Amino acid sequence: MRNAQAVPLREIPLLPAEEFCTEVLEAVLHEARLSALFCAPAGGELRLFAILAEDRLGVLHAISAPAGHAYPSLTPDCPQAHLFEREIFETWGVTPLGHPWLKPVRFPRKDPDGAPHAGPEIGLTHFMQAQGESTHEVAVGPVHAGIIEPGHFRFLCHGEDVLHLEISLGYQHRGVERALVQTGSGGPRFVQLAQTLAGDTTVGHTIAACQNLEALSGCRVPAGAQMLRAIGLEMERLANHAGDLGALAMDMGYLPTSSFLGRIRGDFLNMTAKLCGSRFGRGLVTPGGTGCDLDKKRAGEVLAHLREVFPQAMESVELLWSTPSVISRLERTGAVSRVDALALGLVGVAARACDVEIDVRQDYPTGAYAYAHVPVATAQTGDVSARTFVRHMELLHAEKFLVEHLTHLPDAAGPSGGFSAPVRALAPESLAVSLVEGWRGEICHVALTDENGRFAAYKVVDPSFHNWAGLAMALRNQQISDFPICNKSFNLSYCGHDL
Repeated sequence: MRNAQAVPLREIPLLPAEEFCTEVLEAVLHEARLSALFCAPAGGELRLFAILAEDRLGVLHAISAPAGHAYPSLTPDCPQAHLFEREIFETWGVTPLGHPWLKPVRFPRKDPDGAPHAGPEIGLTHFMQAQGESTHEVAVGPVHAGIIEPGHFRFLCHGEDVLHLEISLGYQHRGVERALVQTGSGGPRFVQLAQTLAGDTTVGHTIAACQNLEALSGCRVPAGAQMLRAIGLEMERLANHAGDLGALAMDMGYLPTSSFLGRIRGDFLNMTAKLCGSRFGRGLVTPGGTGCDLDKKRAGEVLAHLREVFPQAMESVELLWSTPSVISRLERTGAVSRVDALALGLVGVAARACDVEIDVRQDYPTGAYAYAHVPVATAQTGDVSARTFVRHMELLHAEKFLVEHLTHLPDAAGPSGGFSAPVRALAPESLAVSLVEGWRGEICHVALTDENGRFAAYKVVDPSFHNWAGLAMALRNQQISDFPICNKSFNLSYCGHDL
């Protein structure tokens, strides 16, 4: 398959479970990644589905198998499957035989329709333990200081050194995937839910959701809308990277960059509000196009504001690199090796900081990215310094993209005619996969329809779902005082994981 393409379910190979697992492991061995692994009803039975991304060729592979009651676990040979398999077990009661530890992922309190398995009370689970002199545990959360979402971190320490960080989430499991299915075949409620999957990634998730609707209905989005979507996505990247770099400076106690970028993030959000009326991009993306148009006058106003504010952002970021004490704090802190990044299936900034050159905009381009190139920023050391550097470079690349395309905006065919197209009935018994490079990394949405062209299942994989394990690895053999800047250098989403 190609990105944002729909195929009939009958064309997706249905393999015996053992052969399914062999195919997945062979693909991963030959440099494919697991973009999604899940269970869903199809063809009158519960099936396992795997979406494998072959980045070098820009191709996606979909395979399936009858779920049954159990199947051979992929995790011992493919660590990037570990969280997917735990999710399948707790949601559907399908056991991955040989999985090392089936701990809860989201603590579901109610069975989804047809699922036989219910989870434990939220937060009640077993954690790793160690014994010996100077060995102790530090529990943080789920309630944190300040305005932040809930998540529990359990540090297993020897003195000040972290032997292992265990991350337990699921405190705000909302059942959004089920709610998306219950919308039937899209509509206003579908878009509202997509916008709230992860509030700081509104544009990214809504594009992914709408691309699935458009693929299943055969809708062709106008060029003006495709460009406006890309502009909104890069604005989202600009605001969040600036905010993260400011927050990282705050966690190091470096106030000049922190105070400047805290304000500048607000300026970038206001530019998005200028586009669509919402600082977080709500209403910008709709099925078939966009919920607003963009004339050259308003584009010029946004461009003028960007040209005024962006040099201030760069001056603030460059203060980090010109301060020896800051560089000393960033370097060799929270390093993840390239081998571990590949094994865990890290995506986005976390992967690119480990010299893993993956980016949906390059590997699986859709919309405006099919003809508007964006360079891929990478670093080699995999530490906090590398993740900071990648964010810095992505700020530069996003600004260049925005200046170029706000200056040369495609002509629209009227007030709104160039920014929307009708979305008709969805193809029955089909599957569509949509990938988008959100500011954290790869967003993956998979939609399956039934014989009436209504959703039978909907799967969402936020980049944080892949990357939380990367944060745990980054803390290995670090001092516990390194946690704040390691955590902020990833800045993962709680609600994007919990869904």
